[in-house]
Amino acid sequence: MNPTKKKAGLKKVCLNLILLISVSTVAPVSRMGQQPTAQPAQGADNEYLTGATLWTQSSGEWRALAYQAYNFARILLDQDLRINRKRRMRRAVVVDIDETVLDNSRYQASLVREHKSYPQDWTAWINRSEAAAVPGAIEFLNYAHKRGVRVFYVTNRKTIEKEGTRVNLKKLGFPDVTDETLIVRTDADASSKEPRRLRIAQRYRIVLLIGDNLNDFAEAFEKTTVPGRISATDQSKALFGTRFIMLPNPMYGDWENSVYEYNFKLTDAEKAARRRSLLKTVGGNP
Repeated sequence: MNPTKKKAGLKKVCLNLILLISVSTVAPVSRMGQQPTAQPAQGADNEYLTGATLWTQSSGEWRALAYQAYNFARILLDQDLRINRKRRMRRAVVVDIDETVLDNSRYQASLVREHKSYPQDWTAWINRSEAAAVPGAIEFLNYAHKRGVRVFYVTNRKTIEKEGTRVNLKKLGFPDVTDETLIVRTDADASSKEPRRLRIAQRYRIVLLIGDNLNDFAEAFEKTTVPGRISATDQSKALFGTRFIMLPNPMYGDWENSVYEYNFKLTDAEKAARRRSLLKTVGGNP
């Protein structure tokens, strides 16, 4: 990697983390902004998603990782409650929604079965308010809420999808679901969550951020290349498991968008070629 580019990348991560420290006094802190708004394509070739969707729905490992994430979040919260008893600002936990607190794998499975692609039927799915809870999410967020911690749900779902989302969360028993705490994407915010996080940090001390996409944590991860995302992750490694809690999502996200270099006009065949080109094989380039 070019040393100048690497230095610039490190500087960007540091600047973003410093900004959050200055407004929240803590270490720095889709569907759907994680998948772009694209033209629906009938007969989409998305068979490659079968394995990822089946793993999410059928594996004990997926559930174990979710429980592990929320169990560890509780340990970190307890630690903060014990150590930082005197505080000037109320504590807050910021969570993403899709594949962080709500499991949309049934929607994903329907896309595979019906050869459709996002965003086909997405709003209709949200309005059904039938997504299940990600294991461990309800228990942890209620635990936090009962200890006076504010819960913010920061999502890239749209304004027209807010009511269906609210009903779904309330029906499942998630706490603190209000107009103030359920923060959807607006035209002013676009897909970046950074402005919304900063607004929260002006009034609350953000203890934890929980998500399934690097973009749920800091602006430094946004709209960068595959190597850039990996580099930014390595540079921020001390924050994972201390302020950032990551959940698994092999079905979609900016990890996939970066593979396509955020070119959402690629055909299914071109996307398949991009995926294959990045595979590292035995005897191939490292």
